[in-house]
Amino acid sequence: MGVKEMLNLARVPSILMLGVIYVAYVLIGGVIFWKLEGDLGGKDLSKLLLNKQRLLMTYSCLNQEGLEEVAQVVRDASKTGLSLKGNQTADGFWKFTSSAVFAATVVTTIGYGNMSPSSTAGQIFCVFFALFGIPLNVVVLNRVGKYMLALERNVSDFLEGKSGRKRCTRFFVHLFCFICGTVLFFIMPMLVFQQQEGWTYSQAIYYCFITLSTIGFGDFVADSNPDKDYPDWYSVLMASWIFFGLAWLALLINHSIDILERLNSLLKKGCCGEKTLEESESADNNNPDTQMEDDDEIKKPPVTE
Repeated sequence: MGVKEMLNLARVPSILMLGVIYVAYVLIGGVIFWKLEGDLGGKDLSKLLLNKQRLLMTYSCLNQEGLEEVAQVVRDASKTGLSLKGNQTADGFWKFTSSAVFAATVVTTIGYGNMSPSSTAGQIFCVFFALFGIPLNVVVLNRVGKYMLALERNVSDFLEGKSGRKRCTRFFVHLFCFICGTVLFFIMPMLVFQQQEGWTYSQAIYYCFITLSTIGFGDFVADSNPDKDYPDWYSVLMASWIFFGLAWLALLINHSIDILERLNSLLKKGCCGEKTLEESESADNNNPDTQMEDDDEIKKPPVTE
């Protein structure tokens, strides 16, 4: 099978078009969040810096009242991403790169909770941005997952033609893809987070899974420590890792669901007979999760429009 046929099977043009729409949507949302929240964040930063200087000059030995005021400053600083160490200023959370990453966490439903819009306009926009962005994110991730699955199958079919062993070849291709995905979306990010964030390896692996599974507790959030000076490429790398990692993990979960459904069918066949197996297969055909693999089984190149 040639390269052109492989690309036709994977429907690259529609994927690219959806990808451009997706990236443009997230970036536009990031710009709007940046404009709606950035000015307000700048005012908060200036006010917090003045309050910090006043507290340091007034309360040489803090009493209960002073401690409460310091605690209030700390709480306000944590909401805006301001560092209280030293006298340097900071951009806060609502700079463009952080706003774009925030927009990505909204449409992917990760929702760390470490930053959120505080202005009325920002909150209203967030509702409508998520309303249309979440379905778009699901469609794009599903299409990218199918594209990855099509490439995997093309490689598997090619190797099957060379070796003549179908089951053994498919097993090793799946295993190889699983190992590559684990290295690309867990091991390498773990090393980057350990270096940039100062986390332990276990904390970094924990953060990777909590993020890619869209659980998003918010106890560990990358690119959000106001005391660290992150490189410019860090936010872009994070957004790319989140997007492709979500597609890979969703594909892996679909594979797991398919394996469990097949095991369930085999158990029903052994225990309840052939009739129950037919009913189970009929139910599986009506299940959209188990249909993904069958729908993508394209045996002939599509007709050129």
